[in-house]
Amino acid sequence: MADLTLEVAQKLLAAQPFSALLGARVTAFGDGGATLELDIRPDLQQQNGFLHGGVLSYAADNALTFAGGTALGPDVLTGGFTISYLRPAQGTMLRAEAKVAYASRRQATCTCELTTLDDAGTSTLCAIAQGTIIAR
Repeated sequence: MADLTLEVAQKLLAAQPFSALLGARVTAFGDGGATLELDIRPDLQQQNGFLHGGVLSYAADNALTFAGGTALGPDVLTGGFTISYLRPAQGTMLRAEAKVAYASRRQATCTCELTTLDDAGTSTLCAIAQGTIIAR
């Protein structure tokens, strides 16, 4: 969508109170993809010190939906998604990179890779998600 820019995507994310609570940010948007990042903080971890699975699911859901929006426009919702946790998420930052695999006029199927980065910038794949995004 030509009228959707990174700045517009950032404003849409900022309008979501839960995203603000988590400190999420859209760092890339367009050309069939979107990237969402958030800092891994102690209050987002579970009892073993790993990032809580709910935070990973949130990041996948939003990244998938933003990616779908690049194909369908800004008025979209998640129709459903699945996530596979590959390894415990730990580090300093979570990155969710989503892209459109297929889009029709009313829906898009998108994939997302969730990686963590440590202080040295080393990236570790921790989860993969796939979702269907629908135009409202």
